[in-house]
Amino acid sequence: MSDLAEPTAEPGPVGKFDRPRPPHNWRWWIGGLGKTLIAVGLLMFGFVAYQLWGTGIETARAQNALENEFEDLLAGTTTTDAPLITVPDTVPATVPDTVPATVPDTVPDTVPAPVEQQITQPMIQEGDPVARIEMPSIGVDNIVVAGVGKSDLKKGPGHYPETPMPGQLGNAAIAGHRTTYGQPFFDIDKLQVGDEIIVTTLDGRYVYRVTGQQIVSPSDYQVVATVDPTKATLTLTSCHPKWSARQRIVITSELDTAASSGPVGAPVINYGQPIDGTAAAAVPPTTTDPPTTVADSVPTDSAVIPEPAADVDAARGRLLAWTDALERVLYPHRSGVDDDPSTVARPGSDAVNAEIADSFSEGWFSDPDANGQVALWGLLLAGIGIVSYLVSKKAKRDWVGLTVGIVPFVVVLYFFFQNVNRLLPPNL
Repeated sequence: MSDLAEPTAEPGPVGKFDRPRPPHNWRWWIGGLGKTLIAVGLLMFGFVAYQLWGTGIETARAQNALENEFEDLLAGTTTTDAPLITVPDTVPATVPDTVPATVPDTVPDTVPAPVEQQITQPMIQEGDPVARIEMPSIGVDNIVVAGVGKSDLKKGPGHYPETPMPGQLGNAAIAGHRTTYGQPFFDIDKLQVGDEIIVTTLDGRYVYRVTGQQIVSPSDYQVVATVDPTKATLTLTSCHPKWSARQRIVITSELDTAASSGPVGAPVINYGQPIDGTAAAAVPPTTTDPPTTVADSVPTDSAVIPEPAADVDAARGRLLAWTDALERVLYPHRSGVDDDPSTVARPGSDAVNAEIADSFSEGWFSDPDANGQVALWGLLLAGIGIVSYLVSKKAKRDWVGLTVGIVPFVVVLYFFFQNVNRLLPPNL
């Protein structure tokens, strides 16, 4: 009887890293293209996630630092207070039997005038905190920074440098992201006419009431220009519709004079230029009358009331003269003739509006400094991928290289996305 041949064992599966290299035919190229497209798709999904949530991490950290800095500025604001009035500990038990029948028409000269608060503002650079904006109806509470550049709006809502500050005459304008970087203006389309917009600056607290909403193109910078220099208004701008930068949504509001707002001042643009902090105080008015303030408009003698029309015209004239003198010192380069007030560019003029337009005009690849950073972080990503593959090949296990490379890959990918974002158009 012949011996039966022993059955041969079936060959087991060949490991991924033990397989022979496939020929570089059309199947190999199609397979490589498919893998590349899958990787690009995953990176695009990752970038969308970074835009929606990752940018908020950066803004949240910036807002925490800005809030502390702004609170320090408020605490360090120097004010001159009126003298304290002391009240006796005891009240006389008896009241005089007679009371004067008449009250003097005029206030005695010995009564001291009320002491105005004198606020000393520090020198402001773009990116510094300048205000706090609150919109109770939609739950907004953010620190506003100076400037509307990309780096400024990453920190929070930004104030247009070429517009007055909130609390000043003219149209103050603030821009904010709607879907990225903490999306502070995500729900501004829900603001209704009459809703409050509360802005706190170093000069005081100002309450604005929403007056309207409109949709414009990104180049319609006129919406943030001053139309009536005798009114204090506030304009908010952001992208429209959500998840797109195709248009702009504009919210207009006006200072509520009946609310407990601070005093309204002249439109002083006090940052964005290397000026001395004492320059404003050194400007001599072009008229003999002092700058108009809220206290100046109140008559000190109740028996003498000026004509309303004459009082308004005189106040407006003093205000414009003071503003012209101030702007000739702060911005002499904007005027062809420094001593001609008619040539000074004030908020609402063509020269200022042209500079406002620059905030809307940035397009793709507007930050060339980001190109080198994108290349650097991209090379680091490729290096981490190659090292992870070599580790997996050495261990003949995919999960080994994945474990080694996942953490550094995610960290480098965050900075890669951060710099790629600098090459995109500004998404308000």
